[in-house]
Amino acid sequence: MVLHELLDYDTLRLIWWALLGVLLIGFAVTDGFDLGVGMLLPLVARTDVERRVAINSVGPVWEGNQVWLILGGGAIFAAWPPLYAVSFSGLYLAMFAILVPLILRPVAFKFRSKRPDAAWRARWDAVLCTAGWVPALVFGVAMGNVLLGVPFRFAPDMRIFYEGNFLGLLSPFALLCGAVSLAMLAMHGSAWLQLKTEGPVAERARRIGSWAALATMVLFALGGWALWAFVDGYRITSPVDPFGPSNPLLKTVETAPRVWFDNYAAHGLAMAAPALGFAGCALAWLAQRLRREVLALLASAAGITGIVLTVGASTFPFLLPSSLDPRASLTVWDASSSHLTLFIMLVVTSVFIPLIVAYTSWVYKVLWGKVDEQAIRDESTHAY
Repeated sequence: MVLHELLDYDTLRLIWWALLGVLLIGFAVTDGFDLGVGMLLPLVARTDVERRVAINSVGPVWEGNQVWLILGGGAIFAAWPPLYAVSFSGLYLAMFAILVPLILRPVAFKFRSKRPDAAWRARWDAVLCTAGWVPALVFGVAMGNVLLGVPFRFAPDMRIFYEGNFLGLLSPFALLCGAVSLAMLAMHGSAWLQLKTEGPVAERARRIGSWAALATMVLFALGGWALWAFVDGYRITSPVDPFGPSNPLLKTVETAPRVWFDNYAAHGLAMAAPALGFAGCALAWLAQRLRREVLALLASAAGITGIVLTVGASTFPFLLPSSLDPRASLTVWDASSSHLTLFIMLVVTSVFIPLIVAYTSWVYKVLWGKVDEQAIRDESTHAY
């Protein structure tokens, strides 16, 4: 037996669909509180020292947290080449809207404290704030467009044509999903600030976090209702060959109202995803009211996990539907790399993902504790 046949093609495709979800959740949970702290900076910190306290709460970990985004992009490139081609070429302006703030954010971290001038620091604080809410909004809008479908098609020779524009991505439903993302990461950033800071910063974060948790639940419910009432889902109408070639044009697809909810009717386990989203946000709200800092952060992470999983559970087996030509929609069964490629990647991933998790856990353990405001004033131990 050839080594890569230890796992059949069907199973490997499902494993990589699950791993893509893990990487997206890892990014949302870890870098999510970084983005949340940035967007809340003007609201939770009113003096330069308070702003430095908030910034230093994420200062030692923000670079490592971005590893999950890089891993996600790399996984899409290697495991789902057509998905990478459509997303990173057709949605170029949307990607640019994400990458520019993420590029400017480390510049702001590094340069903010280089000069004591108040105007200088205020400008970099504005960059940090913008670099928090813009990616959060665009990521949510992107998830909304996954549910709506993206205007692309394949030529007979498999060339990809994208026939949309950036403004076309900003539909009311997609913006509602963007609002869910903003509220969700504001909740998460607030929970992190409560864990890592003291005094006025933590108290302001607690008030904002409570409202953000409630807003996340309301907006998430509103998004579910809008998906049910106004958004057509996608359904494969031809026989599916899980072992077949990666050619999206070999299937037929139809659109119909409420199709995205079929997975919940067919698989009761899928209901665990939105339930986890609501339960996590509700527990985060309660924990913040009770001043249970660790519980608030863990509950917030659980809420984010449930919300991200809800999108995956709704759209399975679709990765990226096409609103222009439903037949061209990319699915788990027809958009993957070869059997051998997926197997080799799985072997590599099974080695390096545990190493990344172990190292990240060790870093958080070493850096456990609150940011010391007096140390900030004394310029003794903190970087920013």
